[in-house]
Amino acid sequence: MKTTHLSGLAFAGIVALAAGSLQAQTAGQDIKDAGHDTAHATSTAAHDTANGTRKVYHKTAHGTSVAAHDTAHGTKTAAHDTAHGTSVAAHDTAHGTSVAAHDTAHGTSVAAHDTAHGTKVAADKTADVSKEGYHKTVNGTESLGHKIEGKPAEPKTPQQ
Repeated sequence: MKTTHLSGLAFAGIVALAAGSLQAQTAGQDIKDAGHDTAHATSTAAHDTANGTRKVYHKTAHGTSVAAHDTAHGTKTAAHDTAHGTSVAAHDTAHGTSVAAHDTAHGTSVAAHDTAHGTKVAADKTADVSKEGYHKTVNGTESLGHKIEGKPAEPKTPQQ
């Protein structure tokens, strides 16, 4: 048994040395593999970063172009709408001025006509009152003269 025991120990020692040597080779290989994996990951990350940067650049350039186009279109639309609004306002102002001038002319004409008519009526009334006053004065003077002379008063009809 001693021999089997020693053989078992010898076998265990060989297996341990072999396993240690295998582990040493595996650790070295693991370091190499880790280096390759790191290089590959770094390359992939750099490639993805460059690709993402290119995409962002193109999206930014496209967005800027679209914004510039939309701004130019909006500016043209605003200018057109402003010009149209100004034209409409000018037309409406001209029309309003024309209507106001026409109404003022008509009002002036009516006022002149009414003033002329009023003046004629006042002149006619003044003439009538003056004629009546004249006849009353003449009749009154004659009546007074007759009273002074002692003649009877004869009523006179007004002459026209």
